[in-house]
Amino acid sequence: CLCLCLQVPAAADKVIQEQLKKLSLLETASPEFNITRTYLDWLVGLPWGTSTEENLEVEDARKVLDEDHYGMQDVKDRILEFIAVGKLKGTVQGKILCFHGPPGVGKTSIGKSIARSLNRNFFRFSVGGMTDVSEIKGHRRTYVGAMPGKIIQALKYVGSNNPVIVLDEIDKLGRGYQGDPSSALLEVLDPSQNHEFLDHYLDVPVDLSQVLFICTANAMDTIPGPLKDRMEVITVSGYTAEDKVNIAERHLLPTAREEHGIPEGAVTLSNSALRTLINKYCREPGVRNLQKQVEKLLRKCAYKITTEVEDEKKEIKIDDDNLQDFVGRPIFAKDTIYQQTPPGVVMGLAWTSMGGTSLYIESVATCPSEKASLRCTGQMGDVMKESTELAHSFARRLLRAKVPDNKFLEEHQIHLHIPEGATPKDGPSAGITMITALCSLAMDRPVKQNLAMTGEVSLTGKVLPVGGIKEKVLAAQRAGVTTIILPEENKRDWDELEDHIKSDLMVHFADHYDAVFSIAFPTA
Repeated sequence: CLCLCLQVPAAADKVIQEQLKKLSLLETASPEFNITRTYLDWLVGLPWGTSTEENLEVEDARKVLDEDHYGMQDVKDRILEFIAVGKLKGTVQGKILCFHGPPGVGKTSIGKSIARSLNRNFFRFSVGGMTDVSEIKGHRRTYVGAMPGKIIQALKYVGSNNPVIVLDEIDKLGRGYQGDPSSALLEVLDPSQNHEFLDHYLDVPVDLSQVLFICTANAMDTIPGPLKDRMEVITVSGYTAEDKVNIAERHLLPTAREEHGIPEGAVTLSNSALRTLINKYCREPGVRNLQKQVEKLLRKCAYKITTEVEDEKKEIKIDDDNLQDFVGRPIFAKDTIYQQTPPGVVMGLAWTSMGGTSLYIESVATCPSEKASLRCTGQMGDVMKESTELAHSFARRLLRAKVPDNKFLEEHQIHLHIPEGATPKDGPSAGITMITALCSLAMDRPVKQNLAMTGEVSLTGKVLPVGGIKEKVLAAQRAGVTTIILPEENKRDWDELEDHIKSDLMVHFADHYDAVFSIAFPTA
């Protein structure tokens, strides 16, 4: 009767009946009795055939996403398209989503919003640092203390067979002597296989095809290829300063006030002070650090209200003049290292797992030499070191063509450095930046001010496309850049950006380094 109520599949029903018969023959004091009873508890406790009624209304989903998240229109559109397809099919099963982006941009909370909009139960667990396959597929019952894996535990916890399960930090999966969890996830995250998922503990096929799996990752390069192939990647980029202002006013400040017991109207944070807090304390792509600074500010306010303010109804006003009294000295006192870039120094744009960042390429001549040489520092990786050698060769050839009398690079030892030497750097996207820095040094001419650039370059001067354009453009915006140079083939990435990101920037597209040279040195 119990099995009929649960709609248990025939294979599982057969095992349950066998175990019940076995249990009836065992003495209650026998160790085998408790093992069999625990096994039966897990089998019967699973939500066989029990599911929540899905809501596949696109407008309801849009309303939930807009309530929970500000901005991210491209991500929201992609999720709504996903739900719209599900409405036409009648279900959203068969897709594995992976949200990829820097920390603090709301990847996990988007998963919660999707679960709420679909009227599904939600379960989240982190796979970062996981080295044991048993965490995914369970322990065999021959071991003492054996139990099912996290996937089966999730189904029992939520009580339905169609939850939204978020696998956090999938790019940080480990590998140990107990096996490779990323290989175990191949079965879980494959819609053509997971309808008969076999947990080592249950040893009974379980249908996971109704489950919507959502993964989150900061970097895609550490995810094994076969696992990446099973997921549909949606990039969640960082926020602009204007986005952060709206997020702070709509979400962070009201939530923090409630958590810290601050009465309504007791603390007023001016718009200019909030912008200063964002620009000089919280420049990272996400809003997690901004949340910490807001909480720090309100803790100081709570202390003032309880100890210094005689009338608790008196309002505390925070503006640019007294902001430092609450959050300390600015972390980013200056927008950039150089107010005016000297000859040999050019700003480049880079992508990291933490989002986009601006970096300077510095070059100086150490001493005259009969033989041209180049020394590189700044913890560059192998790919970037090759880019410096290519840039040195191309810059000498370029100067011979454009300024035949200039023998500077051929007669001096050059030292090329990228500041923040404690941070490892790699990748080919600084190619045009390095060539420009070497040309600037050789001609003793600074480049156009407030200029930044990114792009790989070939040995013949062809400018090749690079990735992470949105993150790099946001980094340029944070650094106060007014002009950027991008590869011609990245024009489509630029066109996809929101208008408020592009509004304060003048962009130039280059398919050959000659175009970069004419922009960087307008009167050359």
